[in-house]
Amino acid sequence: MNLATLRNGASFGQMVDDCLGQGVTAISPWRDQIAAVGLAEAARIVQANGLRVTGLCRGGMFPAPDAAGRHAALDDNFRAIDEAAALGADCLVLVVGGLPGASKDIAGARQMVADGIAAMLPRARAAGVPLAIEPLHPMYAADRACVNTIDQALDLCVELGEGVGVAIDVYHVWWDPNLAGAIARAGDMGCILAHHICDWLVPTTDMLLDRGMMGDGIIDLKAIRSMIEAAGYAGPQEVEIFSRDTWWKRPGDEVVKTCVERYRTVC
Repeated sequence: MNLATLRNGASFGQMVDDCLGQGVTAISPWRDQIAAVGLAEAARIVQANGLRVTGLCRGGMFPAPDAAGRHAALDDNFRAIDEAAALGADCLVLVVGGLPGASKDIAGARQMVADGIAAMLPRARAAGVPLAIEPLHPMYAADRACVNTIDQALDLCVELGEGVGVAIDVYHVWWDPNLAGAIARAGDMGCILAHHICDWLVPTTDMLLDRGMMGDGIIDLKAIRSMIEAAGYAGPQEVEIFSRDTWWKRPGDEVVKTCVERYRTVC
């Protein structure tokens, strides 16, 4: 359970209890949720309950208008690595960032992303924290992520080397005409670090905060899961639903129960 799905105002401990109450023992928290309770206490809760942390969300956001901004982003990513290591996370998810300031230079922004990951990679390797580049839907290219396809992310993996892989989120990649080929390529490279699921609603009323519960939209979740498993990934499917007006308004235990039911029936 990606804890973005449970943003109803509950504490980290309550979200963990809601998961455990439905038999869910793997979580992916967000850094603000960890900061709210404190890293030491979050790590204690994880260890005391025998939880698997499938990822920490998020690092990245590399592009900036000036060197000072890029340095500040790198410092924040160093902190994210340390937090992921303290939680024993399987990976640190990177949402890489979009165009800095008033720039229209997307190629330059992508170079800043490559440079930023390269700069943080030695520390991540030393800490034993794999970096999972998450390509985002092209609608986010300007403000959230200028890496928009699995193939783009894999090209970065080739360039950067060991310690970098991809997080495949169905919400962001379902539309890609080369999806099957890209997933197979990721499998051949051994680069699949995470598999995120939710659904694409029609209509979607908010680009960021109106994702659907699995089965309520148009993504062929079973087909994508089959591609990912055929590529050699045997890890968990991680439910990540940004839903300000629907699921974030419901009790956490109800949301987790629904996720489990949909996983069993439609995923």
